[in-house]
Amino acid sequence: MMNIIPENYYSEKTLIANIDNFFKKYKVSSLLKQSNFNKSKGFSCINIIKYMFLLVFKGKNLYRMLESKHNFLPFSKDVIYRFLKSVYFNWEKFLMLFSSSVIINTLYPLTSKERIDVLIVDDTYYSRNRSKKVELLSKVRDHTDGRYKKGFRLLTLGWSDGNTFIPVAFNLLSSPNQKTRYSEANPTIDKRTNGFKRRIAAMQNTNDAMIELLSRAKKYLIPAKYVLFDSWFSYPVVISRIRKMGLHVISMAKPMDRIYYRYNDKIMNLKKLYSTIKKAKTFRKNDVIASVKVVMVHQTYGEIPVKLVFLHAENCNHEWVTLLTTDLSLSDEEIVRIYGKRWNIEVFFKMSKSYLSLAKEFQCQNYDSMVAHTTIVFMRYIYLALEQRNQKDPKTMGELFHLICDDLEDISFLTALGLILNALKILLKDKLYLAEEKVDELMEQFISHLPAFIKNRKLFFYCES
Repeated sequence: MMNIIPENYYSEKTLIANIDNFFKKYKVSSLLKQSNFNKSKGFSCINIIKYMFLLVFKGKNLYRMLESKHNFLPFSKDVIYRFLKSVYFNWEKFLMLFSSSVIINTLYPLTSKERIDVLIVDDTYYSRNRSKKVELLSKVRDHTDGRYKKGFRLLTLGWSDGNTFIPVAFNLLSSPNQKTRYSEANPTIDKRTNGFKRRIAAMQNTNDAMIELLSRAKKYLIPAKYVLFDSWFSYPVVISRIRKMGLHVISMAKPMDRIYYRYNDKIMNLKKLYSTIKKAKTFRKNDVIASVKVVMVHQTYGEIPVKLVFLHAENCNHEWVTLLTTDLSLSDEEIVRIYGKRWNIEVFFKMSKSYLSLAKEFQCQNYDSMVAHTTIVFMRYIYLALEQRNQKDPKTMGELFHLICDDLEDISFLTALGLILNALKILLKDKLYLAEEKVDELMEQFISHLPAFIKNRKLFFYCES
């Protein structure tokens, strides 16, 4: 026991010093000021956000700390509540400034120009199932079990180079339909404030919200050529708008009756097209992969040339999925390999919910508070992602190592194919998920490469599902 106490003490000192350096390196104080984080008196914004950032790494719960009579807070709980509830702070701009700085100044220089960087879009259920009066609370569908629950959809945009995933923006979506909202936005909020604007954005339809996040990434010069997403977003209207932004799409294609493709001068839906391709001599019975170039046709959005790659599990011809890309120059294997980078966002969601207290650290009825806390959770993950990269990549050791070391290996075709076929085993109507064990395995790999002073904290000794 005498040996454990000093070890924990020095571990915590190392952690705090490391996080202090992290905040200084990325000039968090300056980024907060650029994002309208101004306090005329009292504790500074940087001190409050750093305190909240650290809590989860110390194994402490924000709600219990605020409500306890013996909380030993450096400031009153009202200070934290006012900070989280502010309608003036621009959390969206702050996260974009912060994540773009990490990507452009740290991660992008570590890889060669040949490495393909991607943007990944996905959503996850943000639970408030026991709540009644939460601002903009709505009925949303949890894709993991298909049930409708109280909460929000956390639409997230992330960046990846195949090794490191960085969340860059999000929208905590309510429902655009007033009938499925349990409560409305606070009507007293000044329409000129950031808080009012984010509430309006929360009631957008998913497609518009997704395009807005991508536009933000383009504005802040996030380097990427491809946008990856599941079949949930794979509609002509989305694909057409993304192409107009100068980005290519690689997505799962959804077999819907009203989405048509032209092949050999015939118009057909995806199921009919797959049947036609299967009968062709170029598609051998035992193939796991086959492809065809077609034109997606739509009355409003015109014609979009795409390449479709069909995948089916061996000895299971009835279970199949289709990948779609607007980049006709890519080989079948490269399409599968690049799409394999999409699974990084599932590990991010699992880590955020299980270890970083997403939607669990405190229960507040105010919408701004939920956005503020989610931003801090995203910052925590970015910190862990960078620490994990520092442990794995010798190029982070300085210019000499950068010159003599090769890039970290990108995801391979076989790895990507294996992940997709693993997901095929539990194919659902709307989304393709990795098996829970596979996500856990990838998450454990992520944790295993963190430095000891982080790994040994209480954070990773237990997991909330």
